[in-house]
Amino acid sequence: MKKKHVLIVDDEPTNINIVAEILHPYYDIRVATSGKNALEMIASEKPDLILLDINMPEMSGYEVANEL
Repeated sequence: MKKKHVLIVDDEPTNINIVAEILHPYYDIRVATSGKNALEMIASEKPDLILLDINMPEMSGYEVANEL
């Protein structure tokens, strides 16, 4: 069975590493470090789940969610 794709969107490397380490055995993990980067990644391949940080520079998680 193919693993589901999870996109982690966060500008803090520590947060990314913790969440990715927990989920990696069960899911295929992709990472975006900005809202703009996340939207570009989602346009090319839609994930099964998006874990989205709210407080990010340039584009907040709320703005990303609104774009989606």
